[in-house]
Amino acid sequence: MTTSNLQVHQFPCLEDNYGYLLHDPDSGFTATIDTPEVEAIERALEEKGWKLTHILNTHHHFDHAGGNLELKETTDAVVIGPRADSKRIPGIDIQLGNGDVYLFGKHEMTVFETPGHTSGHCVYYFADSEVIFAGDTLFALGCGRLFEGTAEQMWDSIQKLLALPDKTVVYCAHEYTQANAKFALSVEPQNQELVERAAEIDKLRADNQPTIPTTIGLERRTNPFMRPNSIALRETIGLIDGSDVEVFAETRQRKDNF
Repeated sequence: MTTSNLQVHQFPCLEDNYGYLLHDPDSGFTATIDTPEVEAIERALEEKGWKLTHILNTHHHFDHAGGNLELKETTDAVVIGPRADSKRIPGIDIQLGNGDVYLFGKHEMTVFETPGHTSGHCVYYFADSEVIFAGDTLFALGCGRLFEGTAEQMWDSIQKLLALPDKTVVYCAHEYTQANAKFALSVEPQNQELVERAAEIDKLRADNQPTIPTTIGLERRTNPFMRPNSIALRETIGLIDGSDVEVFAETRQRKDNF
């Protein structure tokens, strides 16, 4: 996919991860978003004929940063990661925090700190290309488990993504969409667009096709974790008068036990 001269190459890694290469043909810069599987990343680089120059880490989990040191040793790539979790990002060279802007070639990359899944998670947003690499903060029809953060933190993080334009393309790190759709339908079965989307997801997965990328607008309309203001959702979970964060927390708890 090419957007404003930035090229994104998506490929499967491990059991259910996605790897992404981000390439700027003007500067020759090529970044891998996280390092889930070294061999898969190297195959993708060879297939595209690109040389790795950057590693952009969203968080410290092994399926996101486990290949950092091996790839850095073989390519001299610059490792960029969240300042809030710098001690757990192997080989980190550049630490970035919320609102920081990094020039990837001529393209501005804005960092949002999105704690919740982990305490130091961040995401990378390219406004000129209208793309965001969301790691494990936001999934298609889902959000990351709260391993290290609170529901309040995660809801605050998701609100940062909700503030982006609807057409923003979202690249997330896992193919969880079909399971997420089943849960989403359990809490908002009246959402007709969700019903139709779930059917389309089933068709894609039956053909072993990816359901990623998605968009902020599509998630805003169908993802229960971005919809705590939905009256139908609130009625289903019995929190018609609850705050948005209370509805979000209850929805996340129900997903954990689904």
